[in-house]
Amino acid sequence: MKQLEKLFEQHLHEKSTHIEELPSSGSNRRYFRLTNKNHSLIGVKGTSVGENKAFMAIAKHFYSKGLPVPKVYNHSSDFMFYLQEDLGDEILFKATEKGRLCGSFDKNERKLLCDAIYQLPSFQFVGAEGLDFSICYPQPEFDERMISFDLNYFKYCFLKATGLDFSEIELEDDFRKMSEVLMRNFSATFLYRDFQSRNVMLKDGKPYYIDFQGGRKGPIYYDVASFIWQAKANYSDELREELLQTYLTALRKYMPVDETYFRKQLRHFVLFRTLQVLGAYGFRGYFEKKPHFLQSVPYAIDNLRSLLQEPFEEYPYLSKLLTELTNMRQFSEFSLEQKLEVRIYSFAYKKGIPNDISGNGGGYVFDCRALNNPGKFEHYRHFIGTDPEVIKFLEDDGGIFKFLDNAYALVDAHVQRFIERKFTHLMVCFGCTGGQHRSVYSAEHLAEHLSKKFDVNITLVHRELDIEKKL
Repeated sequence: MKQLEKLFEQHLHEKSTHIEELPSSGSNRRYFRLTNKNHSLIGVKGTSVGENKAFMAIAKHFYSKGLPVPKVYNHSSDFMFYLQEDLGDEILFKATEKGRLCGSFDKNERKLLCDAIYQLPSFQFVGAEGLDFSICYPQPEFDERMISFDLNYFKYCFLKATGLDFSEIELEDDFRKMSEVLMRNFSATFLYRDFQSRNVMLKDGKPYYIDFQGGRKGPIYYDVASFIWQAKANYSDELREELLQTYLTALRKYMPVDETYFRKQLRHFVLFRTLQVLGAYGFRGYFEKKPHFLQSVPYAIDNLRSLLQEPFEEYPYLSKLLTELTNMRQFSEFSLEQKLEVRIYSFAYKKGIPNDISGNGGGYVFDCRALNNPGKFEHYRHFIGTDPEVIKFLEDDGGIFKFLDNAYALVDAHVQRFIERKFTHLMVCFGCTGGQHRSVYSAEHLAEHLSKKFDVNITLVHRELDIEKKL
């Protein structure tokens, strides 16, 4: 990227010695890290001049207000390239990965999330002070046109792609009602537009905010809904309440809060944002064929399920249609209410590999027969893999540890992906000669390992011993 290298040299009067492209997600912007022995900067190549100008102008304004955003240093004459402060590589979404995958966020993860949303009112109120909203891209404020665009984004890019039959006229009637509700109590505050944990960087443990180029003037509720109900965040109801209370505490520094009214209005924005997100997932997944976005659909669908537990009386047809949507076969099997079930078997090869009762065709099968077999010795033949005598035999030999470490690595990766993709069943089998010693030991230890590491349901089956138990 010669243009970025030129900007680097113009800004620092030094040449960069290394340039590396960084991973990107859903946008068409490309990011590069330019370094030399003294400096590290982030270079950006954007495809939209309007979007680039908006980011640079908003970033400059926010920085002047003391808000934690990357400083923009310079840009090319055509506004297609620019340099900004390097905030490192730690993203809040990644920093809370353990909690997202297991469904339980530890104290540190919760603090990071609370710190992030506590800053939101500062952007909404302080960030709006003196901001020229005319520079916002693609439009200066949240209005009926934007609402219509996002709702039709959902209709054409997601709903129609599912094949669900619906009345366009009745749906549009409810869309108009929703627009009226969302435009109540319009405020001249800054609407971040894509406020979520993927757009919060962590530097020295403190949050910094990026990707606000789509921001505009708009109501405070939208960003709260975006962050707390981020589709793939996997926040519990308890954590959502903690985050909401954290936000409200910060909000009260800027305005009085009628919490009852706030929650009522927020609920409509959660629904609206969820539909907008599904539209984006549909476009990026169904049309642009990006699997990352399709994998996020089950999370958004489950958010819909939760929302629809209390009907939206204002939108009767939409509520009915969305209920039908969440009950469609391709989505119903991904309910987040159902934890991943891992069924772990021990078995004897001579009696065949166990059948997968889930109907998914089976999973991992690990062959324990390369391990030293206690069954060769008369002393151990009446014991099983949970007896101290067999445990000592296998552990003194030592081979079982390396074998299981390799099995753990494979299964752990599989469990993480299955949790992330909302699959409900995984099967793991350990086989040996008699299904009594090595396979039993291995199955027991994998079950214990997974129960400590993941929030999953585990069923342990020692087939040849006629033992089945749940952990």
